[in-house]
Amino acid sequence: MNRTNENSLMEVDYPHEEEEEEDPFLALVEYARSMLWPVSEEEEEAAGDKYDPYRNGSGTGGPGWSWIASRILKTCTAYSSGVTVAILLSDLFQAWNKLHRAGAPKKRPEIVKQLKKNNRRTKLSNTVTIDSIYEKNFLSLSSVLEAVIIDVFVLPGTNIHMLTLGDFWSSNTIDLYLHRRYYDMVDPHSGILKKGREVFLTGCYLRTAREGSGSPRLLPTEYLVILLDEDQDDDAILIGAHFCLDTFSSISLDAANSGVSYALYARIESIGLLEIQRTYGSLQGKQITLVDTDGVKLTFLLWGEQVLLANLLSVGSMLALDQPYISSSEEIAIETSYKFCLEYGSATKLYLVPFIQHEEQVCVALTQNRYQSSRLLGAIDPSQGPKVSQVTLPCDSEGSIDFSNYPFQSFISDLRDKMTGISLYGVVTEILRENNTSQVVFSLKIEDKTGATSAKLHFAESWSLGRLSVGHVVYIAGLTCSKTKHNRLEVQWIEKDDGASLVNLSCMPALLNSSCLHKSSCLINLSSSTSYMHICRVWLDRINHCYVNTTFSHSLCGRFVNERPGGVFECSFCQCNCNDAELVRTFDLKITLADESAKVLVWCTGQTATELLQISADEFYELPEEEQIIYPSSLENERFMVALVKCCGKRQDFHGLNDNLNRETDAYSWEITRALKYE
Repeated sequence: MNRTNENSLMEVDYPHEEEEEEDPFLALVEYARSMLWPVSEEEEEAAGDKYDPYRNGSGTGGPGWSWIASRILKTCTAYSSGVTVAILLSDLFQAWNKLHRAGAPKKRPEIVKQLKKNNRRTKLSNTVTIDSIYEKNFLSLSSVLEAVIIDVFVLPGTNIHMLTLGDFWSSNTIDLYLHRRYYDMVDPHSGILKKGREVFLTGCYLRTAREGSGSPRLLPTEYLVILLDEDQDDDAILIGAHFCLDTFSSISLDAANSGVSYALYARIESIGLLEIQRTYGSLQGKQITLVDTDGVKLTFLLWGEQVLLANLLSVGSMLALDQPYISSSEEIAIETSYKFCLEYGSATKLYLVPFIQHEEQVCVALTQNRYQSSRLLGAIDPSQGPKVSQVTLPCDSEGSIDFSNYPFQSFISDLRDKMTGISLYGVVTEILRENNTSQVVFSLKIEDKTGATSAKLHFAESWSLGRLSVGHVVYIAGLTCSKTKHNRLEVQWIEKDDGASLVNLSCMPALLNSSCLHKSSCLINLSSSTSYMHICRVWLDRINHCYVNTTFSHSLCGRFVNERPGGVFECSFCQCNCNDAELVRTFDLKITLADESAKVLVWCTGQTATELLQISADEFYELPEEEQIIYPSSLENERFMVALVKCCGKRQDFHGLNDNLNRETDAYSWEITRALKYE
């Protein structure tokens, strides 16, 4: 075996200008996309220079880049022992087909087909299909049905009214027992609940079919919202003649108490949680802020089981309330500038003009032509520029464009004002907690091939992402980008938002066991590589000079803690004191790695150090001091596959970072984030 001389121990650094290397993860995402949704030459020619991921109005134009990347990482997290391309493609196919039911029969009632052509609204988050109800023979109370009335009839020999319902995504229909509060709305001549009317409903119980007793049916639910279309004459007349006569300013609490009823029409501005403390316990609810045509605001409250109705509503939609209950704000004891609130009473009926998601043509940035190799981007002849120059994306009422289904990878240089649903892939170059707020907010600086940006990470309670440090490669989804009042671009990530996730690829357990996620490097090539992370096959060298120590770390973030007077342990990263349950003993290991080409000084902690030393920190701590001293010598020449990231040097400016981070890395430029023993 050729061993390198100790003088060849090197300090490698990132180059300034190097030919770009292909990132295995990015290549995998592109390959999966081409396999999942291949684009024929005919489709490319038909699309011209525009791409619509929402073509046919159903969102089935193909998966966006971020959907594929997120799904791959989700599968890798689930299969910690490793994944293959076949496993990933199988999971992607199943997930995509489940979302869009590619194999479902296309024979639907004609009335549904006609309405589907004009349907451009966004699908509600809890929506289930009628086909899925039949498949699972189950329906949860919080599930939403976006349905079309196919038929209205009375059960023979009874006065029980039934609705036959279909939806835009199913070949099946299902019957619903209509709740009696809506019986006056099924009159064949004047009733609004008739064939072709769209409705939203929730809070449904499923009466499953028993052997020989017919099909499943839905039991009555109070929580039904009737959809109106302002472009239809009958609906426009109903809105103008019935709901636009009263305004919020015209409401009188005394008149309401004497029996006067109101019909109101307003836009939904926000939907939020509400909790009122009472002597007998807390009362949970939903607080919906409405704005009428005069710009006056009022609160619409839902209590207890009524909160299910909020699943049917969306911000920006117009809500028509027939006979809402008018209550005193003092009686309810909520903080509001108005003397009364609206509530969902026993006679209240709700109508909705859903917010239609506007779309906007977005130019494909030049970065796509430079960094992507998709066939859609003219990979055959890059000099001609990308074949797709525009992409159609949804836009909300405030002009913010949703990039969650953007077909290509987003880069930092592409960030602009009023962007939501952004996903970024890059390396962490700085991270610290913000001091000027009482909330849990961290500033994360991330860098990709095109530049760097700082994102504010808002956590619900505390840091929840495990160990994340400088040099680690991350994928972060659910970012928003907007301009501040000082005209500065601000990027934010809110943990509790739908679609928000952050995956640390450098510490992912499946990384080293999955050949499709990496390619091997030699230590000598680290100085000339443009990759953020390097996978190397090495052995442990200079064991007699290695530094092994045990210390305590904060279990939530994996950082070392400092012991203060009085036996208090402080995490300077989270800026908090740690209780005993949050303290774990861990390694602080500094060692030399070697391969046939070079040697490099590295450091590591946590499970990675345990993997290298093949003993836990607690077990090592219990060893007698003399055994601790000689223990590392038994590991010399042990072989490992390791993941290495650059943790200091030009990629990190320590200005403003706490002593704890400096203490972790010291003069060691490279961190081992994962290690796997091999023969």
